[in-house]
Amino acid sequence: MGGCAGSRRRLLDSEGEETAPEPRPRLLDRQGALWKNAMGFWLLGLCNNFSYVVMLSAAHDILSHQRASGNQSRVDPDPAPTTRNSSSRFDCNSVSTAAVLLADILPTLVIKLLAPLGLHLLPYSPRVLVSGICSAGSFILVAFSHSVGTSLCGVVLASISSGLGEVTFLSLTAFYPSYFFLLTSPEPQDPGGEEEAETSARQPLINSEAPEAKSDSSSNLSLQERWTVFKGLLWYIVPLVLVYFAEYFINQGLFELLFFRNTSLTHAQQYRWYQMLYQAGVFVSRSSLRCCRIRFTWVLALLQCFNLAFLLVDVWLSFLPSIYLVFLIILYEGLLGGAAYVNTFHNIALETSDEHREFAMAAACISDTLGISLSGLLALPLHDFLCHLS
Repeated sequence: MGGCAGSRRRLLDSEGEETAPEPRPRLLDRQGALWKNAMGFWLLGLCNNFSYVVMLSAAHDILSHQRASGNQSRVDPDPAPTTRNSSSRFDCNSVSTAAVLLADILPTLVIKLLAPLGLHLLPYSPRVLVSGICSAGSFILVAFSHSVGTSLCGVVLASISSGLGEVTFLSLTAFYPSYFFLLTSPEPQDPGGEEEAETSARQPLINSEAPEAKSDSSSNLSLQERWTVFKGLLWYIVPLVLVYFAEYFINQGLFELLFFRNTSLTHAQQYRWYQMLYQAGVFVSRSSLRCCRIRFTWVLALLQCFNLAFLLVDVWLSFLPSIYLVFLIILYEGLLGGAAYVNTFHNIALETSDEHREFAMAAACISDTLGISLSGLLALPLHDFLCHLS
């Protein structure tokens, strides 16, 4: 009602216009802008993760790259690796899929480590442009590559795109109360909050001037303040590191070794199904914050570590009788991982002060990348050890 009254007053004061105002126009405009920004963030997140996820899902195919004669390359829909350990019961590639994981995550780790130090000085628009160019380049390079090494260079480009994009978009959410996956909207009965929300909602989603919109943005924080904020984030960072360490140790260290011969699916098809089910679980749980909020994310970390231990024992002993049981476990693994991610950043957004929120979002996103990197480093020797077992 306050918005309607304000609209009427403005219309009456604007040079005596006689046309009656539309019912509640400002409210409709504000809600439309809120939804527009929310959908914008959803699309940005989807596009940002697309190249990263595709490269990991295709890791088995990249390492099984087949060559045709001449200058053309060919990828078999169900490729058989050129070099396998025939004495192993696991039907191993000569190189672990963790190699693709490391190529897909180490550049992201470097970006996220350096981001809190000075990335905020670069406007948002150039960051998004560089991220998009790297994403497109990654697909082109992998599609037309003639060797595994060239394909891995394409994976590195995907990693740069994903890492830069994630830091950028998570930091950008600090300026948008419309973004309901991470931040709560102002109370509608508060006139000041409603006007502030409307002003924020009407700003362009990608605006190079966004960091200057608040005088107390992260660019004004001292190193001491940054360190103090970072120490306060450890309660959220450590559980998320554990969650991502456990799930990516499973994904890139164990997926290839969870091979069932008593099924119509080939080894490559099994690996793709594992990746698809994991990503489906992540997608669902990252979109579930409106339905279920989890404050104590360390519980999710413990459950994910139990998943890792259970599947590692199965790889060693092969006691699960059916691949469909593994499908269910992997779907559950994805649900835990997505829930841990979205609840961690939601809790940070709610419990961080306005002047620290942008920096906190950028600093906390190191959590998943650090966990993934550690898992990749440990998955490589595990793969070699298990594949040399008869």
